[in-house]
Amino acid sequence: MIKIFYGDDRKAAENAAKKALGANFEVLEGANLEVAELSSLFLGGTLFASERALLIKDLGENKPVLDEMAKYLETPHNVVIWESKLDKRTAFYKEVKDKVEIREFALPKENGFGIAKDIYNTAKRDGAKAVEMTKKIMDDTDPYMFFGAIASLAITDFSYKQGIKEKRVLTELSKLDNLMKSSSIQPWLLLQSFLLQLS
Repeated sequence: MIKIFYGDDRKAAENAAKKALGANFEVLEGANLEVAELSSLFLGGTLFASERALLIKDLGENKPVLDEMAKYLETPHNVVIWESKLDKRTAFYKEVKDKVEIREFALPKENGFGIAKDIYNTAKRDGAKAVEMTKKIMDDTDPYMFFGAIASLAITDFSYKQGIKEKRVLTELSKLDNLMKSSSIQPWLLLQSFLLQLS
């Protein structure tokens, strides 16, 4: 089975690839692959296992191999092709777009910031609802980018109101920043705990 992940949010794409491939997978640089290797790579097993988990990075940089890839869609192996950009004009893309899973991972831009703003404003009234909202974006949103958006919103709040509540939020954000850098707790759990405290 082949999946294609692409986009400028490389952290989110990497996390999704690890989730799709499991704990033990091989990493291959697409630029280094040769056409002659493809048959054994995608149709053969290894000495230790009949199925392989493969992460192939930046295959789009290797046109001769990319042009041959459509022949191996029926591979028994678990394969993720990871691209920074996906050229939808290529014959490969046109051949596979309806046959494999393709997911884009884009860094939050204006819309991503808007979602963070909605969640932040909701958290000030209903922390539990805000946490439920985060669960819908966790798979496709980098928690550190989300934290940055929330911090920006809190600083803006403080600059307008400069009240005790706004100051407390900034204090808690500072603590959260330290925790996200030093704690082994998952960042989204830390963020959700913070949102619960706002209401």
